[in-house]
Amino acid sequence: MQKETSDQTSLLFDAVLTLETKEECRAFFQDLCTVAELRAMAQRLEVAQLLDDGLIYNDILQRTGASSATISRVNRALQYGADGYKTVLPRLKP
Repeated sequence: MQKETSDQTSLLFDAVLTLETKEECRAFFQDLCTVAELRAMAQRLEVAQLLDDGLIYNDILQRTGASSATISRVNRALQYGADGYKTVLPRLKP
């Protein structure tokens, strides 16, 4: 069962890497995810940006409406995760 899940996850990542424009990406994720899932992922990315910018939990909570559990989860990922946020965040800065 684990190999099947790994193959499915790999297929998902391969599919994402085929997307060439923001519109293609938007269409794919709208088909793939629910509105709530997209909002949750977008919120976590915003929280990661704000944590990376040095904001404190209370300010992030007020600014985003994210729960303290979400903020804590994102902070753990920033500190001890697979460095996905650390790869993406600098690329999003102007």
